[in-house]
Amino acid sequence: MIKRVHFPSSPLPYLLVAPQIAITIVFFIWPAGQAMYQSFLIEDAFGFGREFVWFENFEILFEDPLYADVFIRTIFFSVMVAALSMFLSLILAGFADRVVKGATIYRTLLIWPYAVAPVLAGALWVFMFNPSVGIIAYWLDLIGVDWNHFLNGGQAMALIVFAASWKQIAYNFLFYLAAMQAIPKSMIEAAAIDGAGPAKRFWTIIFPLVSPTTFFLLVINIVYAFFDTFGIIHAVTEGGPAGSTVTLVYKVYSDGFIGLDLGGSAAQSVILMAMVIGLTVIQFRYVERRVDY
Repeated sequence: MIKRVHFPSSPLPYLLVAPQIAITIVFFIWPAGQAMYQSFLIEDAFGFGREFVWFENFEILFEDPLYADVFIRTIFFSVMVAALSMFLSLILAGFADRVVKGATIYRTLLIWPYAVAPVLAGALWVFMFNPSVGIIAYWLDLIGVDWNHFLNGGQAMALIVFAASWKQIAYNFLFYLAAMQAIPKSMIEAAAIDGAGPAKRFWTIIFPLVSPTTFFLLVINIVYAFFDTFGIIHAVTEGGPAGSTVTLVYKVYSDGFIGLDLGGSAAQSVILMAMVIGLTVIQFRYVERRVDY
């Protein structure tokens, strides 16, 4: 006869997860619900009146050529930030994983930038590339490059890509370094005995084995570029010059808090949220099948 053991129920697990559930509801679910509700409204800028207009805000956005330009610019910005930050962090992790003297100090220094606030990171890059007093702008001028991101839209876009990528490198570095340290050293040593050089060992053994981490970081970096780069853009260019660095998340701010188009801004935030959710679902459903574990 099989005896079943029944454990008495306890409220402790529910109490332990209650703070996280409360935070999720207050700071994620509730604002998302409010944004969805406001996207169906046209509201007075001073809060004296509102009108329910169904999908009119979305129709205006889809018919606006400026919004299409911002959409394309955001895709380009996200791809560049994800590619640059992941590539550099992968290379740095590969060097940091080697047995060298003072490796712990190097790893700590590479992690520190992640603790810098986005606004401060943007301020650092603005100072370095300032056309009048920036040290890097001065070096570029010595080699014949006329740098002025206040007037040149391409240079402004390059600057926010560099700043956003630099801010994210430390995060990617942590995951890549942990993934590399989990690879059995015997595999790398066997490849070295067979005559494979450091570069070949990296691209034929290490890189394929960290592909799950690469897939995870790809999703995280794209979401980061969509949402968490607002502070950097605001500190570096404020969307200029002439709107050449306005992304979807920055347009939500400029239309809602500066233009006082609350309904249109809410509709943009709903579209942005749906894009990120859809992108994540597609990547986990289809891209993950090509990942070698």
